[in-house]
Amino acid sequence: MKTTTTQSPLALLGGPKSVTLPMDDMFAWPIITEEDEAAILEVVRARNMSGTDVTQKFEKEFAEWMGVKHALGFNNGTASLLAAMFGVGIGPGDEIICPTTTYWASALPVYTLGGTVVFADIDPRTLCLDPKDIERHLSPKTKAIVVVHYLGYPADMDEIMAVANRHGLKVIEDVSHAQGGLYKGRKVGSLGHVSGYSLMCGKSFAIGEGGMLTTNDQEIYDRAVAFGHYERYSKDIPTKSLRAWADLPLGGFKNRMHQLSSAMGRVQLRHYDKRCAEIRRAMNYFWDLLEDVPGLIAHRVDEATGSNMAGWYGCHGIYDSQKLGGLSISRYCQAVGAEGVSIGPGCNKALHTHPLFNDADIYGHGKPTRIANSSRDLRQPLGTLPVAERIGHEVFHIPWFKHFRKEQIREYANAFRKVAEHAEELLEGDPGDPATLGGWNFFRSVK
Repeated sequence: MKTTTTQSPLALLGGPKSVTLPMDDMFAWPIITEEDEAAILEVVRARNMSGTDVTQKFEKEFAEWMGVKHALGFNNGTASLLAAMFGVGIGPGDEIICPTTTYWASALPVYTLGGTVVFADIDPRTLCLDPKDIERHLSPKTKAIVVVHYLGYPADMDEIMAVANRHGLKVIEDVSHAQGGLYKGRKVGSLGHVSGYSLMCGKSFAIGEGGMLTTNDQEIYDRAVAFGHYERYSKDIPTKSLRAWADLPLGGFKNRMHQLSSAMGRVQLRHYDKRCAEIRRAMNYFWDLLEDVPGLIAHRVDEATGSNMAGWYGCHGIYDSQKLGGLSISRYCQAVGAEGVSIGPGCNKALHTHPLFNDADIYGHGKPTRIANSSRDLRQPLGTLPVAERIGHEVFHIPWFKHFRKEQIREYANAFRKVAEHAEELLEGDPGDPATLGGWNFFRSVK
């Protein structure tokens, strides 16, 4: 779908901005209505904030929506991933495989269990774990693969599950970016052995603060309950091996979901699929407007395969500087920003390059925790995972439209197109990119 722009000078060079229309609530999220407020007030007025009855209703509805047997509410997504790791039996000396391009919570909880992490590279187009890079990182201590549906893009679960099945490994899905998304017609989060979800306020499924765990495996579910849900851990727990320690949490954690969050979650769930469908319509329209622009590549799945991008959390585009005469992504983003778009290059920096995974002695072992929790030196120096190490120079934020409003979306698309069409003018004075782009805690809203 080609659009035309008036060939006005770039705003960066003194021309008019592309984005001029008021956006109103285009970027406001989550959508809060009187229905949410009434549900929260009901819990407050009943002085029932620390109970579990509302949470258990939310869990039942969430499990039915996901098409799985079990759902368990948590105080945040990080706690749900920690419980998922404990649920599959990760303990001292065990290793997980995790993509290095992700938020830290996909990997760091393993330290709490005495385990450690080996990072794998990502695919340069999906930005998810590259199935072809998993097996070279396996060892006899590998226990699980953590899959992240990064920025809403469903990872290649067929290939990842095939690797896991060949080696007898558990698969933990981190669905924090992709709640409700589809992979070949099936919900992401229902494909591995257990899944963790962040439901904090910035996510596409946003309930204030909270997390969820889902699984079809009774023992994994029971272990997650026993780990940090003392009020549900009784002697009649189905997994017999857990009964001897009932009444006290095995992990020493109190990880239940706050009932204000679960009350809001129940309301949000009723409307979530419809709202996400509108987001997808808007985001796909944006990329359709730019499909012929050189240098800009949509980070989106082909919905004809039965897959989708859920609520498009943390949406990005892929940048090919060579198609724009070698214009740096930093200079391109600077010029788009001048057109009225809050934009920046990069994504999550590769975790294997952070000192926490190389030098930090967290628990006083006298050596870096990553090594102390292993029988070998697992540190991965620069050059080990080349795609992830350079990906910050090849991706950029795009606006996260919450409503399908053609006129406003066209203005934004025209900003990206206009700068690409004037790329040659920007080459003069292009300072290039810094050595690294992106950040460790990187997600932000683009407007």
